[in-house]
This record gives sequence, C-alpha cells and structure tokens, in this order.
Amino acid sequence: MTATPDLNDHYFFVQSVDHGGFSAAGRALDIPKSTLSRRVIALESRLRVRLIERTSRRFVLTDVGREFYRHAQAMLIEADAAEEAVTRRLAEPSGTIRLTCSIGMARFLADPLTRFLATHPKVNLVQMTTNRYVDLVEEGFDIGLRGHSRPLPDSGLIQRRLSPTPWHAFAAPAHLDRNGTPEQPQELAQHAAVALGTRSDEAAWHLYAEDGEEVVVPFVPRLRSDDLETLKTAAIAGLGLVSLPAYLARNEVAQGRLKRILPDWITQSHAEITLLTPSRRGQLPSVRALIHFLVAEYPQIASDV
Repeated sequence: MTATPDLNDHYFFVQSVDHGGFSAAGRALDIPKSTLSRRVIALESRLRVRLIERTSRRFVLTDVGREFYRHAQAMLIEADAAEEAVTRRLAEPSGTIRLTCSIGMARFLADPLTRFLATHPKVNLVQMTTNRYVDLVEEGFDIGLRGHSRPLPDSGLIQRRLSPTPWHAFAAPAHLDRNGTPEQPQELAQHAAVALGTRSDEAAWHLYAEDGEEVVVPFVPRLRSDDLETLKTAAIAGLGLVSLPAYLARNEVAQGRLKRILPDWITQSHAEITLLTPSRRGQLPSVRALIHFLVAEYPQIASDV
C-alpha cells in the first residue's frame, strides 16, 4: 500500500527549486538549510528516485524531478486558490460599487438599496440613473440593470436574468367611466392612448394571450415619451390608456388611480430584467454581495399587480 504523501515535503521541494538551492530557500523561509535538505532526501527516499542532482556547485533537476516539480507546483497553486476562495467568502464586503439602471427602475430600487447599505456598513454605492445605453466597461460600472423584451446583444458582458416583468394595459377610472371598459383587444381602437418611444412610425397595441395568440391594434398616440413615469402621469390625468410594467403601476392600482384592463392579456412579450456585469472574475466581495441581494429581491420588486 502506498504511503500517504507528506504535502509539506512537496512544498519544501518546490521552494528549494524556485530559489535555486537549499541555502537561498532556507533564508527565504527562515528555516535551517539542513531541514530543507533532510525533507527533500526523505521525499526522494519515499519515491525511490533522484529528483535533484546536487553537489557543492550544482543544483539541477533530473528528468523525473522536472516532471514531479510541474505537478507539485500545480498542486500548491490549487491549494492557494482553495484558501483564497474561502477567504473571499468570509471577507466583509467593503468599498464602492458603481451601479446603473433606468430612471423607472431607480424608484423601486430606492428602498431595497437602502436596506442593502444598512446591512453592509462598509459599502458605498454610486448609482447612475439614465434611460440611455451605458457601456459598463467604458464607463467603469460594476453592475448594470436592463429591462428588455428581446434578447440582449452578445456584448461580452455576463448576463444574469433577474425576473420577468409582465406589462399590462391600464386606464384611469374616470376615463373608463366616460368611454367604457374594453372587453376585447379590438376595442382598444376606440380609446385614446399614450405610447412609449419617440419614433414617428405608426403606434400599435401588441397584446398576447396565454395560449400564444397575438392581436395588433394600431392607434394614434395623444402623447409619445421615452419616460414611463410621464406616460403614467398622463394616463392618471385621463389622457388615455397606457401600457406599463406591472410593478410601475402597483401603487396607483392600490390607490384606485389606475385600473388594469383586459386582465387575460399582456402588452409585452418576454419582458424581463437582466443584470449585467463586465466579468465574473475578480469581483469584489461587495459587488458579489449586491448581485446576490438583487437576485433574491428583484422577483418581488417586479411581481405582478
């Protein structure tokens, strides 16, 4: 039966080779030269091979010594990586995190981010809210949050899906009192509406049923805007119907200022929130902590009405 290897001997052997001899390695490790020599001799005896040709003037690896060195060195590198993994896990998150998200998302992240910072007193957060495209690498951000209904382009960024974000049609109760409540998608054509986006092409409702049926209903917007808060305010004021993410209308529905219509239909297919990071490697504990926090929190943030 093969004896259990003494990994300390592997370590002393690699250090002796890296420093070019027992004397130099002993000085670097602050242990006697004789101790290193004795441990390497014991290693060779156990392996029954000569690993190092050594005289008063020479310290040269044998062929088998070179092969053994490669494996022993790799083992020590992996051992360091294992300890570093534990150290990183136990390290208290600290430092500054740079996060970017849309203006609409920022409103619903205010409370969760405040709770995160209260839990991690050594972490600072820089949040940039904008509806424009942000290059995370070029502009130096650790985390980006993006809402989308089509797959994001392959940009080399690491993508992590946080949550679906169902969109629905809403209207102010006063508007419905004046104009009636639509019961079928085609009836949306009889109602004024506001639209997301500023392009001058034809606007249309795109509605999707659970069975995959899609209905398209063109309309002329009373208002176009790339800001969802503006569209929601307009709908509350009675300018017309609006398509919104469910979470953005949650409070207004609870307060009776908006009412969801056509409950069996959604107005965006495959809408979701994705978290983007430049890389998984080299992430600070603070960044990893915020990522894990958002993964846990966002399904509740973006839940249906």
